[in-house]
Amino acid sequence: MNDIHLSDYLDHMLQAAKDACGFVEGLDRADFLDDKRTQQAVVMSLIIIGEAATKVMDSHTAFAQTHDQLPWRNMRGMRNRIAHGYFDINLDLVWDTVQTALPQLLEQLHGLRQDAARTNDGS
Repeated sequence: MNDIHLSDYLDHMLQAAKDACGFVEGLDRADFLDDKRTQQAVVMSLIIIGEAATKVMDSHTAFAQTHDQLPWRNMRGMRNRIAHGYFDINLDLVWDTVQTALPQLLEQLHGLRQDAARTNDGS
């Protein structure tokens, strides 16, 4: 078994989602599409979320299945599309994700984090 606990993966997801939302705070779509630095910061945050989601799915399968309200596979899929098709990233999809999916994910992760702690870290 690895040394990283379920709560650590959830914390990584939570922090990356907060970061991504913070990076675009005060920007509109046009500003985002003109700001390469912000684009890359948000994309990196999405990769972190997807990587952590993959680790939860692989190392804590029962927890992921119990909490199937989270789009585990979608998070992993977005990470894979970004990582393997970096030059073809759909920035409109990235913008939509940070505007709609991440705020919802943040709410869900707070509850999951508490549940992971109650279940002795999901191990």
